[in-house]
Amino acid sequence: MALRPRKTRRTDGGGGRQMNPKLFLGRGVAPFPFFEFIFLHADIVLRGYIAWNSRRALQVITKIFPKDSAVQPSLVVVYFGGNDSIAPHPSGLGPHVPLEEYMDNMRKIGEHLKSLSDKTRVIFLSCPPLNEELLKKSTSTALSEIVRTNETCRLYSEACISVSKEMGIKVVDLWNAMQKREDWATACFTDGLHLSEEGSNIVVEEILRILKEAEWDPCLHWKAMPTEFGEDSPYDLVASSGKSTINPSEWTFHRKRSWE
Repeated sequence: MALRPRKTRRTDGGGGRQMNPKLFLGRGVAPFPFFEFIFLHADIVLRGYIAWNSRRALQVITKIFPKDSAVQPSLVVVYFGGNDSIAPHPSGLGPHVPLEEYMDNMRKIGEHLKSLSDKTRVIFLSCPPLNEELLKKSTSTALSEIVRTNETCRLYSEACISVSKEMGIKVVDLWNAMQKREDWATACFTDGLHLSEEGSNIVVEEILRILKEAEWDPCLHWKAMPTEFGEDSPYDLVASSGKSTINPSEWTFHRKRSWE
């Protein structure tokens, strides 16, 4: 998923301003609650390719993020590891990527993204845990046996964290973050693998924590970014006095939960 900058025109006659872009790149997983509050502040571009691994992503990374693009993303959130960690198939086919190659692929992805611009920030999401028993029950019979274990997820998660620290890239340790909940195995997934609303909320909380704590200039936390076309307008909702309007662009009370 990517957030690309918006050009907006101010109604006071001032010049245009750029909105901060963000991007999520990964294998079909995006924290959708994140969109609830960010869409007024930045353009989101999703690049979540279902069942992809880091090897396949590396083949197209320069096409998705060309260095000569006129506009580069402000933030790229990258997730690979879940499919890489699947056990190898006897045929040699399938998404498995050996651990050392996975680490090298993530290094190359990180290096390319960091080279896009001085203001492009990167966050890696490590491999989350999974519920092995629930996943076995939900796997389609159209597929050859898929061997996934929570222990292998841990190894790939730790590998991602190691690469991130080595490269100075911010990282979310999803494997441990989700298992802080006692009921993580049932609450965080729809089928043992794909994230439920609760699982997605944990991802959002961890990303927001990084955005809030990171000493980046400019700050990419949603509260620090301007709201597009957030100026007062006579077309806003009319106040109880009947003599003025109320600007609702910063309202949050209608949301299911309050995000910080």
